[in-house]
Amino acid sequence: MKYKNIREEELKNKVGNDWFKQFDTTEILGNIDFTVFPKQDSVFGRIPLLWAEAKTGNYDIPTMFVQLILTIGKARTFDKTLPPAFLGAFDFKKIAFIDYVNIQDIFYLNDFNWNVTPSNHETKEFQLIKERIEAILKAKTYIFDYEKDAELLKTFIKNNVAKATTKSKIKIDKNNFIPIYLRWVEIVKPIIDVDWDELKKANIFDNDFYLADLFVDDKDTQKIDDDLTIRDNLFVVFQNQGYKIAKEDIKQMFDATINIKNKDAYIQFWKIYKRPPLQEFQDYIIERRDLLVPQDIRERKGAFFTPRIWVELSQKYITDYLGEDWQDEYYIWDCAAGTGNLLAGLRNKYNIYASTLDQADVNVMHERIDHGANLLKNHVFQFDFLNDDFTKLPQSLQDIINDPEKRKKLVIYINPPYAEATSSKTVSGTGENKTGVTTNFKINDYFKPKISSATNEIFALFMAIIYEKIPGSIIGQFSKVKFINGSNFKKFKEFFLAEYVSGFVVPAETFDNVKGKFPIGFTIWNTSIKSKIETISTDIYDKNGNYSGIKKFYGGLAKSINMWIKDSYDKSAIQIIGYLPSPAPDFQNQTFLFLTINIGTRHVYYLPITAKNLIETSLYFAVRHSINVSWLNDRDQFLEPNNDWKDDIEYKNDCLAFTLFHSQNRVTISEKSTNHWIPFTEQEVNAQSRFESHFMTDFINGKIETESENDLFGKDATQSKKREFSEEATAVFDAGRELWKYYHSQPNVNVNASLYDIREYFQGRNEKGRMNSKSDDEKYMELIGILRDKLNFLADKIKPKIYEYGFLKE
Repeated sequence: MKYKNIREEELKNKVGNDWFKQFDTTEILGNIDFTVFPKQDSVFGRIPLLWAEAKTGNYDIPTMFVQLILTIGKARTFDKTLPPAFLGAFDFKKIAFIDYVNIQDIFYLNDFNWNVTPSNHETKEFQLIKERIEAILKAKTYIFDYEKDAELLKTFIKNNVAKATTKSKIKIDKNNFIPIYLRWVEIVKPIIDVDWDELKKANIFDNDFYLADLFVDDKDTQKIDDDLTIRDNLFVVFQNQGYKIAKEDIKQMFDATINIKNKDAYIQFWKIYKRPPLQEFQDYIIERRDLLVPQDIRERKGAFFTPRIWVELSQKYITDYLGEDWQDEYYIWDCAAGTGNLLAGLRNKYNIYASTLDQADVNVMHERIDHGANLLKNHVFQFDFLNDDFTKLPQSLQDIINDPEKRKKLVIYINPPYAEATSSKTVSGTGENKTGVTTNFKINDYFKPKISSATNEIFALFMAIIYEKIPGSIIGQFSKVKFINGSNFKKFKEFFLAEYVSGFVVPAETFDNVKGKFPIGFTIWNTSIKSKIETISTDIYDKNGNYSGIKKFYGGLAKSINMWIKDSYDKSAIQIIGYLPSPAPDFQNQTFLFLTINIGTRHVYYLPITAKNLIETSLYFAVRHSINVSWLNDRDQFLEPNNDWKDDIEYKNDCLAFTLFHSQNRVTISEKSTNHWIPFTEQEVNAQSRFESHFMTDFINGKIETESENDLFGKDATQSKKREFSEEATAVFDAGRELWKYYHSQPNVNVNASLYDIREYFQGRNEKGRMNSKSDDEKYMELIGILRDKLNFLADKIKPKIYEYGFLKE
């Protein structure tokens, strides 16, 4: 057999390389085993060609497809990204394909429990799906034996997969037709060539054009001939790639075709939606055209507005959890409503409540109601959630909160403020705590003993109040994710015990008036089920709304890397060669992690560096700087490692090389101290005179006794061997040596200069005293560029073992 006796990962790699070499098979999409994408995106973005299940044994084809379908259905992957042209399944002997359109209806089964383990083939759900699709698979599946059908398989891939474009689109129903409309207003409405003010005089509005767009088929043919209800209720129809006014009493006034100014943009928008809407929702959509009212939100300075794309997505996640009729079966309260944009797209105004701190915001929402917003005035009210007593709430809302069974049907749907009491300037000693951010709330004193410093965060106070005063309710909230893995939320997680349901994370910069690169999450919690926050998995979306995988956040974390590094300092050590400040152990504080000769002013622990802990220091430094900071990993916590690193001599030496040549090594002779960090001898770099210290070259060459590297922290032997460096680390030394040589070829240089001093010599400083980012010396720029490239290669070698040794959780 072609792929017998190999592991699943190797099987996927071999199938990708042998049969799909001309495609991109590296994309990881949730828990789907194998994906195929074109190497070049189309003008419409990234279009998937194949999602497939992989098995190492000899499996029957229906079983593999059922597991794939359950995997897709459980994560609702088909709603988060454009589905592929084909689904596939393969094992060590064969591969099978089926057109996605032949199977897609299975994902819209009513009352089906998708929350089962896909790999458990004994569940009733597994058997139900298998029964539903076996006949389809028998008639519609293409099956190929790798060896017997090799040529046929190649031809199929060439003529079908390679030329495929996705045939599946998002179906329109009663839960998404309003969010789709809001997006249509942004993208399609501006390209319709019409005077909207003139149309309004005739009581024709943009929603009439939207409905005209909805009720066409994939060939842009208006689907009204066989449905009198739809025909009689469409005041605008789509004809000849444009629009015609169809309202009887005025259509003579607007006889000409209304054109679309940008046909490509129009096509791109409707490319992802299946029109017309699902049959069972068509009458409802026509009847509830009153819900199709554009937002008219007045932005107030300092407010945090939820982008429409995330409003739409969050409501979809709630729908996935509570069912498509949730807006009729549940009550909704946005207790941090601002001017109400989070509620856009919700349709049952009798079940919606909105409260906000400022009366001015209430006035704006009432004005919006006057102009058609789908809310009730007596359900929109001023209320200080963090201070006011619940007896001030409308009686109908009190009745819900005071009834244990009704509380279980109450969804607290919020995007509370993200302000906190501290900033980076606070901990750096250059700023003060923000006064009044949370201390102005009387509830702060009440919750301080219960959730400790989490009271610094307004969103955490909202969560605490909801948990205590509205027990059993469901929370759907936008917030920072630091309450899951943040070091200051240990006590909060002991207090807040609720079941995590689902959620997603997006870049914070997509929110108005939010600064910084960190994730904002939308998470759903069922407070009626008590569960400690341990690990949660969230879907990831980029700033454009493209699904890009799964991110795990960990609540129950081991001891931090900072506690570990403190244990490495032996106070009996005589010679201190520098200091390592140890800022909070997450990515957002990497800027404050550097090497220095003297103790600085930051309010953190400064670890003395000696020969006895230089290796541990290098591990700490390299582990924290090898992976670049991103919006997604901003709050990931660095942890105490397991013991496996102790025997990995090459890894420790890689980390030492990385630390010596990294730009955050800020050791400098300008601080009037001896530089012990020169990694070369005078002869190697043609120095003009003798160095003051040979500590580092002596350390590298085994001339300085250190603790045994097979029993670090055990301290039972000494290390005196010359260090051997990997190919990647040696390349860094070679690049660094050429840079040092060039520096020492300059006239009147300080021979004891550090890497930092060399950079300053060539790059200089600006009028604010900051080091310039580049130099006019072309030779220097070439050499420093080579060094940085080699350092990046070394970082890539270091990264995998950061997870293997437990410094980070994947």
